[in-house]
Amino acid sequence: MANTPNIRFKGFADDWEQRKLGELGTLKNGMNFSKDAMGHGYAFVNLQNIFGNSVVDVQNLGLAEASEKQLMEYSLLKGDVLFVRSSVKLEGVGEAALVPENLKDTTYSGFIIRFRDEYGLNDNFKRYVFGTKKVRDQIMAQATNSANKNISQTVLENLTFDISSYEEQKKIGEYFKHLDHLITLHQRKCDEVKQLKKFMLQKMFPKNGKLIPEIRFAGFTDDWEQHKLGEFSDIKTGPFGSTLHADDYINDGMPIITTEHFKSGQLPTVKDGIPQVSDNDYCRLSSYILNTNDIVFSRVGSVDINALVTPFQDKWLFSGRVLRVRPYAEIDSTFLHTLLETDSVRNDIISRAVGQTMPSINTEILKITSLCLPQDIDEQREIGEYFCIFDQLINLHQHKCDQLKEVKRFMLQNMFPQKG
Repeated sequence: MANTPNIRFKGFADDWEQRKLGELGTLKNGMNFSKDAMGHGYAFVNLQNIFGNSVVDVQNLGLAEASEKQLMEYSLLKGDVLFVRSSVKLEGVGEAALVPENLKDTTYSGFIIRFRDEYGLNDNFKRYVFGTKKVRDQIMAQATNSANKNISQTVLENLTFDISSYEEQKKIGEYFKHLDHLITLHQRKCDEVKQLKKFMLQKMFPKNGKLIPEIRFAGFTDDWEQHKLGEFSDIKTGPFGSTLHADDYINDGMPIITTEHFKSGQLPTVKDGIPQVSDNDYCRLSSYILNTNDIVFSRVGSVDINALVTPFQDKWLFSGRVLRVRPYAEIDSTFLHTLLETDSVRNDIISRAVGQTMPSINTEILKITSLCLPQDIDEQREIGEYFCIFDQLINLHQHKCDQLKEVKRFMLQNMFPQKG
């Protein structure tokens, strides 16, 4: 059977060649430093410079003492690949990152194994081939389990993977590098918008003890007023006090919102008018139904996070681990949702939650939550609409980022041979 990937660039048809890592270069464990030797001396690559990166993070290197001989023996050159030898978490073992440039007078940790390529693999190809399922499965199967999860130099030497011609390697490496660039771009945009939103939340809502925000829309001058959340909303917990009975879950009927659905502040996505929930997230009860513009909180766990129910998410049920806030007509729901996101309100809710390991809140805690808000509903609406734009931009970039990650995952499975 031909050893080829499912998807290839035009013009390439030759079989890929299966090789062992030890045949293509040398491997060497890193230096073990004493505690006194850390924090001063020469640049030093640690595990944190590798985790989650396909390229070593050379901007945040630590320091460690090293002799002239050690600087030579544990040197790092452009094209070296560093593997995580030991990790607290199993998924961290064997993570690999490329050294992007010659690192002068730089050594690396004993928790790392260096692979020095003597065959001439393309650098960008090396960034991605060690993250393929075929390679990761071998590492996971042979990692030892003690206080930490470990992989040995011998295991890496016998690691089998497939290589193509240099020109095909180059094309593949450039393709995945471009994908990573797009993912980073959208993630950076998402983070920037989140930071701007956080800044404006601090400026467009009054600080503690104040009745006017620092930044305000033109035409509004009245002082804001202090109220309790329970004064202008109906607050209710889901059925059965804590959780639904197993018999209440069925495979069709009405979708039910649980804590897991909005820990990130987002309710389930909707596709073709159908909420994307699992089969076990439906319930036969119909007396606890969400309406558009309701606000939901987790009763246990991430108690300071709220989510706004959209028109596509109404007529869903909520469980006993969820608190539903239904604002009265004189309060704009989008504004209230935003106000409940401010640090002062979130910190207030957390401070009154019961329990340390798993904090919990109830209707009474939410009812007495103190809020400062404008009485003019037009000002509420303008603020709510303004922050809605932030949320749309955040969701847009996060959605694009997630889509690109899914494309990358799919292409890693199909642009490298998986058999053998």
